[in-house]
Amino acid sequence: MKTWKLVSGILSIVLFVVVSFQSCAAGLGNALSENGESGGSGGILVAILMLSGGIVSVATRKSKGRGGNIALIVLFGLAALVGFGLAGSFTDLYIWAFWCLINAILAVVAMITNREDV
Repeated sequence: MKTWKLVSGILSIVLFVVVSFQSCAAGLGNALSENGESGGSGGILVAILMLSGGIVSVATRKSKGRGGNIALIVLFGLAALVGFGLAGSFTDLYIWAFWCLINAILAVVAMITNREDV
């Protein structure tokens, strides 16, 4: 699971840039069309949570305790909920929310398989 945490952390940090730019464009589109959607704002929030989760994932990849995995579950789980809830017509946000959901599920698996009491 150490390799997974490193790879997913780096990918999440890199994807932060992509999601941020897409969210800015979606927010601008929502503002210009005055459709009342908040997909761009939700995307920015998902991007920030994804960046935070990526940093925590890289920083806690070698930790023995459960704190890092719990933080990953909260950060990526919250990002998935926000992404699925606020996507609207910003359909790419569903993809990024699914990525966050996969990371949250794998953090649960890492926490269950690492049964060392610290």
